[in-house]
Amino acid sequence: MKIAFVYDVPYPWHKGGIEHIMAIEAEELAKEHEVHFFTLKWPGMQSEFVHNGVRYHAYGDASETNVYRHGRRSVREAVVFSLYAMNIFRYKFDAIITDEFPVLHLLGIRTYRLARRCKLVVRFDEVWDRRYWVDYLGPVLGRIAGWYSDILIKSNSARYIADFGRIADTLKERGIPAGSILVFAPILDRKELEAKHAGGTAREKVVIFSGRFIKEKRIDKWLRIMSDIIKMDSSVKGLIIGDGVEKKSIERDIRGLSLERNVSVAGFYKDKARLYDKLAGSSLLLHMSEREGLSIITLESLAVGTPVLIPEGSPISDEAKSMCVVVPEKDMAKKALEIIRSRDKGRYIRNKENLEAFYIQDVGRFYKKLLR
Repeated sequence: MKIAFVYDVPYPWHKGGIEHIMAIEAEELAKEHEVHFFTLKWPGMQSEFVHNGVRYHAYGDASETNVYRHGRRSVREAVVFSLYAMNIFRYKFDAIITDEFPVLHLLGIRTYRLARRCKLVVRFDEVWDRRYWVDYLGPVLGRIAGWYSDILIKSNSARYIADFGRIADTLKERGIPAGSILVFAPILDRKELEAKHAGGTAREKVVIFSGRFIKEKRIDKWLRIMSDIIKMDSSVKGLIIGDGVEKKSIERDIRGLSLERNVSVAGFYKDKARLYDKLAGSSLLLHMSEREGLSIITLESLAVGTPVLIPEGSPISDEAKSMCVVVPEKDMAKKALEIIRSRDKGRYIRNKENLEAFYIQDVGRFYKKLLR
């Protein structure tokens, strides 16, 4: 088959959960099919090139600062990408795989499907209602975007992939037939993760976090909890891995809390193996995000045997949450120190068998059934 992925934010040139999932799917499918990826051109990318078997078509001049404005998606860049995405009309594909975001491109994608009579798959890692759109874009643009999104995500010929069960339930509530929705999120490489599994007690007293530096990750809260932990045990260290628009604010908060000697900040690692080494050598992943979907970093941490601590009310998927330690936010510092000092980290990971649903080895079989 000839398959096209269409998404504006490509991995590894930009680090994020859905980006990683789509890259994995494209690369796995490229082992048996001709796979193209239409996207924006980020720093380090050429306009036309092949990466891990996937043929990339990159357009424009994207960066963190113009795709994300004030920590949010830029409407202007969404319009730009929707126009660049029309380049798919230069080719004939048997299937199109895309994400709901940035929404505006879906009109062109649906037009292509009707014109070329190909299969269409739309992936969801979040589903926003109109109230969320209004909060995100304001009363005018928000209402328009919510209305537009409602219309465009519904297509009687599309198939929908939800990252986890709660998203699938929400899609059903939005009127999408249950028979058109599948739950699938291939993100974990069994062999690579098992090789990095530290287990046992050979871990440093390090609390870790990895993700984009945006307000929704609540890294300011993360730092305040770290401050409380360090007041109880000054030997504990913190490591924040990532990048984004909130980087300067994070560095300012570190200085303001006098955490320079205990907390360090590192950019995203180019090699996943290095991230897994850091996770496997840490005592705990502390995750404070107020806007989260599947939470891939949570799954990766659990897969290498590092417990994950989250607050009550965390929006992390139920599938991931069922394996985490969940406590009220006021008790997190105390619980974190308990886990850090424990010699048996495994007892803080529940239902680890749930990880079986997230391994990449099933990509080929899943899409063979979906696209037949």
